[in-house]
Amino acid sequence: MPIELTMLALATVWLFVLIVVMATLSRSQRSIPELLGPRDGLSEPEGLFARAKRTVDNHREGLLLFAPFALIVVTQGASTEWTVMGAQLFFYSRVVHALTYMVGVPYVRTLVWAVGIVGTGMVAWPIFF
Repeated sequence: MPIELTMLALATVWLFVLIVVMATLSRSQRSIPELLGPRDGLSEPEGLFARAKRTVDNHREGLLLFAPFALIVVTQGASTEWTVMGAQLFFYSRVVHALTYMVGVPYVRTLVWAVGIVGTGMVAWPIFF
């Protein structure tokens, strides 16, 4: 399997892991009946649960941008060493981003997020240029 698709698959598995972590943390602020119900009128999440929720949302957005580019590059035979490196930058930066986001490390988190965006751009580049 091409590296770009391997990184896409790993990033999708990472999203699943983040969702499980977020759901587990939700128990710290939500009762079982609240979680089993329609979830109308729930209070805003706080602390680590809130950061986990934002981490999931942010990773989902990044994955939404990365996935089509990775699929197009591979199906069009446009894979290069740069797209491979970009895909790896995307995935590994998303792991570090999630960890720094949940722990609450502000500046490093933003820098690592930017690395992921650069990686996404590296994968997208041959599609447009």
